[in-house]
Amino acid sequence: MNKPISEKLSSQIDAGVKLAMKKTIEKHRRLVESISIWQNGQVVRLTAIQIPPFNSDE
Repeated sequence: MNKPISEKLSSQIDAGVKLAMKKTIEKHRRLVESISIWQNGQVVRLTAIQIPPFNSDE
């Protein structure tokens, strides 16, 4: 029996994922490590200085 995920649970999952992303991005910035992102159909490597501030509202 497949029940759709409740809206509350979905919101909690989204919040958890956003928090994990924020922590990971900030850790890379703090340790001066690069990250790779998907941008305009390509993988792009960003240095710690190039990493933009994390916006969890997007």
